Amino acid sequence: MAHTFQVTFDAHEPRKLGRFWADLLGYQEQPPPAGFATWDEALTAFGVPEDEHDSAYAIVDPAGVGPRIFLQQVPEGKSAKNRVHLDVNVAAQVQYDQRRAKVAEVAERAVELGATRVREVDEPKGYAMVMLDPEGNEFCLQ
Repeated sequence: MAHTFQVTFDAHEPRKLGRFWADLLGYQEQPPPAGFATWDEALTAFGVPEDEHDSAYAIVDPAGVGPRIFLQQVPEGKSAKNRVHLDVNVAAQVQYDQRRAKVAEVAERAVELGATRVREVDEPKGYAMVMLDPEGNEFCLQ
């Protein structure tokens, strides 16, 4: 039996970083609990101090297929290379000869959202653009 999983990011600003990933992936903010219009309303009702409302954030695939992404606030910044990173398959459904253009298009959009290009990887096994999200976490567009 397979197990489900979520991907967890340590973040300085979980909500801001979560919105970056939601926009890039086509995800949405996880809806607040039933009976609440917003997470801020729910957190206030649960007694969470307002200055702690950005201590965690979650985004979900609206189709329910991809994993939940949870972002948790930590005091320290990123200090080393990621041991695990996301490969975002933006060109999987595109003709092989058009994949570079599709990756470049999405990379430009990611930069507009706050990402940074690091380098291109062009190998016999495939093409990818290595990027950094707004908090310096590495990911690839392929």
